[in-house]
Amino acid sequence: MTVPLSVLDLAPIAPDETPREALAHSVDLARAAERSGYTRVWYAEHHNMARIASSATSVLIAHVAAHTSSIRLGAGGVMLPNHSPLTIAEQFGTLASLHPGRIDLGLGRAPGGDRAVFVALRREPSSSDAFPQDVLELQAYLGEETRVHGVEAVPGKGTEVPLYILGSSLFGAQLAAQLGLPYAFASHFAPAALEQAIAVYREGFQPSAQLSSPYLIVAANAFAAASTAEAQEQFAAARRSRVRMMMKRGPSTPEYSDGEIDAFLASPQGAQLADMMRVTGVGTGAEVRAWLDDLAVQTGADEIITAHGALTPAARVASVELTAAG
Repeated sequence: MTVPLSVLDLAPIAPDETPREALAHSVDLARAAERSGYTRVWYAEHHNMARIASSATSVLIAHVAAHTSSIRLGAGGVMLPNHSPLTIAEQFGTLASLHPGRIDLGLGRAPGGDRAVFVALRREPSSSDAFPQDVLELQAYLGEETRVHGVEAVPGKGTEVPLYILGSSLFGAQLAAQLGLPYAFASHFAPAALEQAIAVYREGFQPSAQLSSPYLIVAANAFAAASTAEAQEQFAAARRSRVRMMMKRGPSTPEYSDGEIDAFLASPQGAQLADMMRVTGVGTGAEVRAWLDDLAVQTGADEIITAHGALTPAARVASVELTAAG
C-alpha cells in the first residue's frame, strides 16, 4: 500500500529570519510538494506566536497558489470562531474563483491563540459554542442557497469549496460524521484520542452532498534525511525547540541545555510533552514512507498529512522530497 500524502506548513520563522523570508520558504516547500506528487498543502491559522507566519491563512494561500500551478492548497485550518462565516466564504470564494479546483477549506473550533488574542480579535471564548451552526452557514454561502435571508457571498456562491473538519477530540469527529464531511485528526501534536475519534467518525458518518462515505486524514510528523542518524538528530533538535518554546515564560526563563531538556522529556513530568510527538516518522525517505504506510494501515486513513518539522528550510524541503520518493 502507498497512501496519498499531503503537507501541513506553519510557515515557521527561524530565530535569524524575517517573516518575509519564512513566507518565501513556504513557497519553496509548496513547489517541492507539487514536484513530488503530494495531494495538497495546508496552512494553519495561529496568532500571537513569534515563530509562526501563517496567521493570515487565506492571504498565504493566495500567494502560494500564484507561485504554483496544480497542487491543491487550503487551510488546515481556519479557526472559525475567530471569524464570521460570511468573511471566510468571501475569502475562499475569491480563492476558488482565482484558482478553480485547487482550494480546500479545513475548519477548526480552537481559537488559535490565548485569551488575549480573543480580545484583540473582538471575539469571546463562547464563540466556539456556535461552531456547528457557523459551519452550516459557511457551507451554504459556498453553495447555492444561503441560510441568511438576503445575504450571499460574492465571490463564494456556487463555488462549492470542499469543507473539512479538523479536530483533536471526539467533538470534531462527531460533527464531521453528522455533517457528512471529511475529517482530519491532529495526531501530529495531540494523538491521545486518535483511535477513539476514528471509531466515532466512522460509526456515526451520515452521507452528504459533498461526501458519500467517510474520508479520514491523519496528521503525522515526518523527519526524512539522507541517513537515519541525521534524521534522528533533526527530530531531537526540533523536539527540544518545541519544549523550549512551551516552557518559555518571559525573559526570566532559564536557558536550558540540550541535556536538561532531554532529561526532562525522559522524566515522568515530561512524559506528556514527549507523547505529543509520538506520531512521528524518522529515518531515510524509504523508512519514513514505509512508516507512514503502516500508519495508514493501522488507522485506515485515506490520506496522511505530513508536518515536516526540521529546523532549517533546506532540511524541510529535503524531507518532503525524500519522503515522497520513498
